[in-house]
Amino acid sequence: MSVELKMPRWGMAMKEGTLSKWHKSEGDHVAEGELLFEVETEKITNTVESIASGVLFQIVVHEGETVSVGTVVGIIAAEGETPERIKGIKISPIDDAETAAEREAVTGQAGAVTQKRYVSASPIAKRLAKEFGIDLTQVKGTGHDGRVTESDVEEYHNRIIRKTKITPVAKEMATQAGIDISAITGTGTRGKITKEDVMRIIEQGVEAASREGEAEMVKSIPYKGIRKTIGDNMYASLQHTAQLTAFTETDVTEMVRLRDLLREEYKDDEAFRVSYNDIIMLATARALKRHPIMNSTLVGEEILIHDTVNLGIAVALPDGLIVPKIRNADKKSLLKIAVEARELARKARQGNLSIDEVTDGTFTISNVSMLGMDGFTPVLNPPETGILGVGRVIEKPSVYRGEIAIRSMMVLSLTFDHRVVDGEPAMRFLQTLARYLEQPLLIKDWA
Repeated sequence: MSVELKMPRWGMAMKEGTLSKWHKSEGDHVAEGELLFEVETEKITNTVESIASGVLFQIVVHEGETVSVGTVVGIIAAEGETPERIKGIKISPIDDAETAAEREAVTGQAGAVTQKRYVSASPIAKRLAKEFGIDLTQVKGTGHDGRVTESDVEEYHNRIIRKTKITPVAKEMATQAGIDISAITGTGTRGKITKEDVMRIIEQGVEAASREGEAEMVKSIPYKGIRKTIGDNMYASLQHTAQLTAFTETDVTEMVRLRDLLREEYKDDEAFRVSYNDIIMLATARALKRHPIMNSTLVGEEILIHDTVNLGIAVALPDGLIVPKIRNADKKSLLKIAVEARELARKARQGNLSIDEVTDGTFTISNVSMLGMDGFTPVLNPPETGILGVGRVIEKPSVYRGEIAIRSMMVLSLTFDHRVVDGEPAMRFLQTLARYLEQPLLIKDWA
């Protein structure tokens, strides 16, 4: 009996996923528990094992396609079995916390889209519209009873959609190389010029028409995967929140002294290798308990103030950024935070984080000190209310007890959502945090 493979759900917030890689091809034998495909979410990439043994009869969702949770992505059939092939997108219930109301909403939306997009059109017109990416509801039909014909689609395409028969990437490459696009024969749909057409002309050594010298090669990097996810999230954050950033320069000489003292005291114990960032995490978690409005999330029409601090730590990866969480950071000692932070960073760089380790954060810290930066304006990680930017520690002249002295200084930048919190309480939180870093002994239960 055939088995449907569905887009899984990891966490209640997950609505869709991108099928980034198939490890099997149609017709391949698969065993239950064998690695079958990979799914990229806005948080991490997960691997999915086969839920049955048999033959991968059909791949419904191909690599690079993004579909909703519950969508059938493939079919496993028994040896010799030939089930009916799925055409288009099929959304089925999933076996986790998805509710009947959610399934009804998905079904209702799908039905609404189908009804809205139904247009009387000839088979050739439908095929052309699919090739051109045209919504048939936008095309005026001139056939019998308003039926859309092939010529209607072509006229609409020529008049509205296709201003130039060249893809955006190909156009940019041709411009950079100084190539007259009228001299290029397109091999794409309906003679459209593609980047491969431009590359072929460049490789053949065609002289640039609008500049002297050799043609410049333009490298094309696909905007997809984690890079696109980060870009979409950051753009949405700036568009949908009221972000304001406050800065303060802090004398962290005592924090530096504490870090050095602890390293010297426990120099033979690698587990107690404390960093500036560990002390900052401890201080931030304790400051959030004194200013709970900063430890909140805005969900719909409600501001949720959390009684525990799930502290997110931004970790840079070769292809992007990920933010694993230290859960209950307000209840953990400096040593516990230091050990857990190193472990999370290691798992992040190896791609071994679980979904629980990257979800449900309440506040985020982004430290750029290792890049030699003094300060920056971090972008909020919705639905969180605040994110702390940490700059480098630098020795510089400063007024200390009425005299000029060389002190260790650091710039802290707090970005907060002005819809949730006003400037005064947000800046009081930043003042408390700065005071903790100036005098770490003020932090309660720091050890």
